[in-house]
Amino acid sequence: MGEEQGHIDSCMLHSQSDSSTLRSLSISVDEQNVIPGALRLIHELRPDWNPQDVQTKLFTDGLTNKLLACFVDAKMDDAVLVRIYGKRTELFVNREDEVTSFQLLGAHGCAPALYCTFQNGLCYQFMRGLALGPEHVRDTQIFRLIAHEMARYHCIPAHNGCIPKSGLWQKLDKYLSILNIDEGLPDRWPAGAPSLKDLENELSWLKKYLPTLESPIVLCHNDLLCKNVIYNEEEGHVRFIDYEYTGYNYQAYDIANHFNEFAGVSEPDYRLFPGRQAQLHWLRHYLEAYRRMKNEEGDLQEEEVEDLYAQVNQFVLVSLWPFFFFNFTV
Repeated sequence: MGEEQGHIDSCMLHSQSDSSTLRSLSISVDEQNVIPGALRLIHELRPDWNPQDVQTKLFTDGLTNKLLACFVDAKMDDAVLVRIYGKRTELFVNREDEVTSFQLLGAHGCAPALYCTFQNGLCYQFMRGLALGPEHVRDTQIFRLIAHEMARYHCIPAHNGCIPKSGLWQKLDKYLSILNIDEGLPDRWPAGAPSLKDLENELSWLKKYLPTLESPIVLCHNDLLCKNVIYNEEEGHVRFIDYEYTGYNYQAYDIANHFNEFAGVSEPDYRLFPGRQAQLHWLRHYLEAYRRMKNEEGDLQEEEVEDLYAQVNQFVLVSLWPFFFFNFTV
């Protein structure tokens, strides 16, 4: 992997909170019957709540995990979210990194409070708002907020001036290795799809070419599905959720991945991928926010917008890889 090998462990994500002080509960929640285990967790986290008053709400949008809200206030202002990891997700998610990312983002006001870990999941603060769909992210008012929030992520500094490296290639190598050992894969492999060897060759080319674009390495969300954006209309902001893949990566990758998500997930419609003018509009808002947070002087130049547009539309190629991985392995 050479100089690109490091991901989180090459320039450690560092949280202002000490992960050793985070509560860790020896409780496992049955993925097929989540409520009993969730109520055991709530008994530990909210001992003053009357068990008979606790209400639950199961969210059904998750691709790989299960999510349950527990609350006593009808408005859910006091809700605790219980997230149960999906089976086999440990193959491609480092849970220690996820906790560190959660705490780091929380320290910068980009994530809710993390209450505890348990044997197969996390408990954390509920964030009020609307989980977006493809019909929302094209709305000018909302995409300006998304661009601003992404700029906030990208401006979070590395610890002690460390120069981070992208974890992209390491993850894609891992995805390919999982495909290579999946004995049932040939039966699920779609007709006309490129072979594994073709994919390995393409990945090899992308590894050589994309770094030459010199996209900055920043702290990225790396999984900005529409539903991972929560819009709080009352407070006029968006927040991102689900930090399983958060880590250092190319700036252009994070943006490209989000643009790919405009198509949706369950039945992607790539006609919804934003066109040139829509992208340029989005990128101007992003760069204005990014430059402001970086205290860069002078006016934004159109050349900067065009340069980022060119980078993003080449990283679109590699940000499709996770779609491929999830479609054929999970």
